[in-house]
Amino acid sequence: MEKLTAFLKDSVEEIRTKVSWPKFSELQSSSTLVLVASLIFALLVGVIDFGFQNAMDWFYSSF
Repeated sequence: MEKLTAFLKDSVEEIRTKVSWPKFSELQSSSTLVLVASLIFALLVGVIDFGFQNAMDWFYSSF
């Protein structure tokens, strides 16, 4: 149990003193980039899915 307590105390101390946290503006720009990239990827997958569905409908209706 002592090892766990020491580990937790050391972890908290390291987070407080040794970690360099990004500025809020950097977090906002990164979040915006991730959001835009996710939307573009979702639209791309949606277009591919729509095209594939239409191709399969056309293929199966030809028989």
